[in-house]
Amino acid sequence: MALGGAAAPLTGCDLFDRDQEPPAPDALEPLAAEALALEARYRAAATAAPALAGRLTPIADAHKAHAEELRRVIGRPAPSGTPAAAGSASAPAPDAVLTELRQAEQEGRTNAAKACAEAPAERAALLGSIAAARATHVEALK
Repeated sequence: MALGGAAAPLTGCDLFDRDQEPPAPDALEPLAAEALALEARYRAAATAAPALAGRLTPIADAHKAHAEELRRVIGRPAPSGTPAAAGSASAPAPDAVLTELRQAEQEGRTNAAKACAEAPAERAALLGSIAAARATHVEALK
């Protein structure tokens, strides 16, 4: 009887439920990762082309805010580590930097719009806002 009473509380501690699978990834995980990657690309570009830093830093900040809000909605912290941004050994031409970032934003806008169309109603406003921001970023990079 003493053993039975001691075993019951242990089952509530998941001691015997180790076969449970972790929760499935949230559908917003790729968009959150993409926002972090875009932030890293903008920060790297601002460092590589300091003349563009004033133009690129606010967009990097917007991507950081999007990633943080997506993580809040997902309910899980971002994976550890920072996404690596592609870099080059020599300072790139500002026009090349802007072209590369514009292409990344266009892809990101498409991804956010697709996620918005597929999202449940409670997430659609956030995703629509992110898609609109990315469209604005494309225009700001022209």
